[in-house]
Amino acid sequence: MDNTYKSAGVDIEAGDETVRRIKSLAKSTFNKNVLSEIGLFGAFYEVDLAEYKHPVLVSSVDGVGTKLKIAFAMNKHNTLGQDLVNHCVNDIAVCGAKPVYFLDYLAFGKLNPDTAEKIIEGFSIACKENNCALIGGETAEMPGIYSDDEYDMSGTIVGIVEKEKVINGKNIEKGDVLLGFSSNGLHTNGYSLARKILLEKHSLSEKVEGLELPLGDELLRIHKSYLKLILQLKENLQVKGFSHITGGGIIGNTKRILPDGFSLKIEWNAWEVPALFRFIQTEGKISDDEMRKVFNIGIGLIAVVDRNDVEKAFEISKQSNETPIIIGEIV
Repeated sequence: MDNTYKSAGVDIEAGDETVRRIKSLAKSTFNKNVLSEIGLFGAFYEVDLAEYKHPVLVSSVDGVGTKLKIAFAMNKHNTLGQDLVNHCVNDIAVCGAKPVYFLDYLAFGKLNPDTAEKIIEGFSIACKENNCALIGGETAEMPGIYSDDEYDMSGTIVGIVEKEKVINGKNIEKGDVLLGFSSNGLHTNGYSLARKILLEKHSLSEKVEGLELPLGDELLRIHKSYLKLILQLKENLQVKGFSHITGGGIIGNTKRILPDGFSLKIEWNAWEVPALFRFIQTEGKISDDEMRKVFNIGIGLIAVVDRNDVEKAFEISKQSNETPIIIGEIV
């Protein structure tokens, strides 16, 4: 009997090969503050606090949900890393924080160094785009938990913000305007319902009328990073609150930043819902209310601003090639 770790489904050599491949990808995101080498037991980051009076660390952890299933089916693994980093970055950016470093967790049924390299290449691309360092992570092989061709992932982002500049919605008032910014498809939410509806009738390679790309590629569009836009808006006007539209939709996420006694008045006809969402709704005979709870339906970020700042917000947004839509107000 071959009672070795490899016979039990864990290939140490594959793990070593994966580490060898990803070292250069991770190091490409490093800056002068990163002190550690890949492979140590912990990752070290020297924080420069000179520009802060009362620095506050802000962190978030997330995954990409069952969007993974689309990647498995298409054998396309180079975009999910970008999805995860951008999602995590947005979650702390809406609080006013700048991302500092990112850590990942990957768990495979059977570790494939080619697949792992593609995923981590996505991490490195997004980390560089968001000016944060990929300083560490964990890659696990877990036979019996995942099938050989499947994996799961999560990521943790850490950022920093001046305490007085935390954006938490506390100054939101009646009459403030909701500015919506377009999403890039489903981002990383609603895939369980989308898969249930679409994959019963359609193949991922199918070209659906009204969609630019084959269905699978539409579903794998990268979760958009709003970091540049958020930084420009908060540095040039008094943004009262930001909402990253993920699971729970526009209302479910934006109400989290409202002070007691306030609610949202959404003008649902203020923008055209993108074709992919309309296709999902039609194919699944889904109610408007359910669509609004599950999906971002075309709006990935909301900024709450004073009515007098709306025109200036439009001007600033152009610097990030964004055009906001007035989608409602605070009541």
